[in-house]
Amino acid sequence: MMLRALTVLGRNGTRVLALGILVGLALPGLARELKPWLPVAVAMTMVGSMLRLEWGEIARQVRAWPRVLLVLAWLMLAAPILVAVVARALPLPPGLVTAMVLSAAAPCIMSAPAICLLLGLDGALALVVMVLAHLLAPLTVPPLALGLVGVTLEIGMAELTLRLAGFVLGAAAAAEAIRRIVGAERMRTHADAVNGFNMLVLVVFAIAIMDGVTDAAIADPALVLVYLAAALVFNAGLQAAGWFAFRGTGAPAALAAGFMTGNRNMGLMWAALGADTAIGITLYFAVAQLPMYIFPALQSRPYRRWTRGA
Repeated sequence: MMLRALTVLGRNGTRVLALGILVGLALPGLARELKPWLPVAVAMTMVGSMLRLEWGEIARQVRAWPRVLLVLAWLMLAAPILVAVVARALPLPPGLVTAMVLSAAAPCIMSAPAICLLLGLDGALALVVMVLAHLLAPLTVPPLALGLVGVTLEIGMAELTLRLAGFVLGAAAAAEAIRRIVGAERMRTHADAVNGFNMLVLVVFAIAIMDGVTDAAIADPALVLVYLAAALVFNAGLQAAGWFAFRGTGAPAALAAGFMTGNRNMGLMWAALGADTAIGITLYFAVAQLPMYIFPALQSRPYRRWTRGA
């Protein structure tokens, strides 16, 4: 029964994601209760992403290392500089500009491979780039944050490196252990159920991350709407820019690059900034989760049509 339920979730994953974020807004008490489970949810999402991919696919991406390096350079260097230039040219509040640039400097979300697979995109490319981006983040994020918006991160480079490396390696070890216990063939047979597990974990994350957003919307709805509009444009604009930059690599890879460009791990930036993070930055990081969970439901049908046969 549980396997059937997970299979149903996996086949309706994008709708489930959108529903999860709305539940978090509608039930702030539930969001508050689930918030302590955020780190567990993120870890399990990475494990689930690695379960859906095989070493042969990952090796294929590693052999195509020039493309991987180009996507990494775009993601971790070019995109944040582009956002800084565009955001400063617009009449936006300084706190919002800072939040947008910091978001663009962060690596892509850890659930990017899982969602790319759900959308029919190049999940192997997303996994390799996601892992390398998180390992590279301690070297690129601090100087970009300081150079582009004058923000000094609270967490040290060595500590951030150790945390991210341990996180990635731990998830890889857990995924490999599960694969050996269950068997690679059974994992392929029940791919939809694995997708369903990923969606279940992402829903927990989606509900928990909305803690405080409903209260902020009630207190100052106009400000929240401005920040939400900026987050929608940020996500959609960067996805389009990422696709345009890599459109020559084929639809699955180009759309995956676009998805990673628009969807960033703001939770990492949240942790790196520390407890004294300005309220405007915190608010933007929270409302920016909405397009991350709602857009895949809108993208699913056209993306599968564009990538069919690729």
